[in-house]
Amino acid sequence: MKREGVSRGRNVTIQPMTPADLDEVMPIEAASYAIPWKRPMFEAELHGNRFARLSVARDSEQNALLGYVCFWMVFDELHLINLSVHPEWRRMGIGEELARWTLSWARENGARLATLEVRASNEAAKRLYEKLGFKVAAVRRDYYREPREDAVLMNLSEW
Repeated sequence: MKREGVSRGRNVTIQPMTPADLDEVMPIEAASYAIPWKRPMFEAELHGNRFARLSVARDSEQNALLGYVCFWMVFDELHLINLSVHPEWRRMGIGEELARWTLSWARENGARLATLEVRASNEAAKRLYEKLGFKVAAVRRDYYREPREDAVLMNLSEW
């Protein structure tokens, strides 16, 4: 499913990720996480996980990769795995556009529940997810390494 949208003046296209996108995805991943996914992890999600869906957001005019989202759709549950935006394009609504697109896709495909984990210290992400209606469900102590940190488990059941 391809979608055109506008995020704060940018024309954004969201479309399925392909292996050719990984050259642009990997630097964003490295800039976004203390322990980033390696290329084989993305390749496994693209080719070896029947539940996985990966999409990219591109600037429609310049074709620049702005961000990406990875999620699993398992029966009627969406699990948001990874949502990242290029550092130069953060705070421009692209993450929200990707999240809203993902929730819309999931709802159209039968999702009744959406879940995710987020670092306890990631205030920007928590604010985004709360804006979208996610609620804190639990805290997973010491879930993340490097640095060791709790994960906040968030759920969304109505959207």
